[in-house]
Amino acid sequence: MTGVGPVVGEAIAAHPKVDMVSFTGSTRAGKRVMELASQSIKRVSLELGGKSANILLDDADFAKAVPAGLFGCYMNSGQTCSALTRMLVPRARLAEVEQMALEGSAGFAPGSPFEEGKLLGPLVSAVQRDRVRTYINKGIEEGAKLVTGGAEAPDGLEKGFFVQPTVFSEVTRDMTIAREEIFGPVLSIIPYDSEEEAIEIANDTSYGLAGAVWSGDPARAEKVARQLRTGQVDINGGAFNPSAPFGGYKQSGIGRERGRYGLEEFVETKAMQR
Repeated sequence: MTGVGPVVGEAIAAHPKVDMVSFTGSTRAGKRVMELASQSIKRVSLELGGKSANILLDDADFAKAVPAGLFGCYMNSGQTCSALTRMLVPRARLAEVEQMALEGSAGFAPGSPFEEGKLLGPLVSAVQRDRVRTYINKGIEEGAKLVTGGAEAPDGLEKGFFVQPTVFSEVTRDMTIAREEIFGPVLSIIPYDSEEEAIEIANDTSYGLAGAVWSGDPARAEKVARQLRTGQVDINGGAFNPSAPFGGYKQSGIGRERGRYGLEEFVETKAMQR
């Protein structure tokens, strides 16, 4: 079946002969699916929003971590549920990271993906473009430092759903851009003063889908990763594994996709006794 969510989606989630619903989308829509499914006590698997933290520890290879973090944020023009939109860096390295992010963002030129050198395509709609630009303006209003980008249309791209690759710094955990999913090419750099504070900031979110940790000591990175309340963590640029379970904690969803765990979401357990 195909169709829009409020029509076909609601019919599927509410129908008493549907035993299970798997949904990928926004947290708001996921709540509605769960609400409708609860009327017939059907199972749900929800892969929803995220506000993933990318922790750069003080002994990380910043020359690798910062560019990788930019890619993790800007991939698909920022329209990725697991995008690494919060980059947590030691306060003593903040100016250095700002400069690296400024230089690195220049490599993500917006434009048609069919053109050579254009890495940021348009957003999905005018509504989403305007929503992202509203968040950028909100960041400026709340006092975040705009390192590069902004709410204005990219040069020569006044027509279309394009947004500049944007970097904010000196972001605090209470700012809107640090708390709400933007779903666009907007990176928030958040300084921290200790490893414990970095973990606390990373977990201070209603989401828990993905994350990343960078350290020169793999054991230290793994120790920090284990303390993150999130369904998936990349360590020192670890590649996405399609066989690994994918899904979130908290308002990032229920259940897992991919691998054995993903299959088990669609299986009922039966005990036969004699």
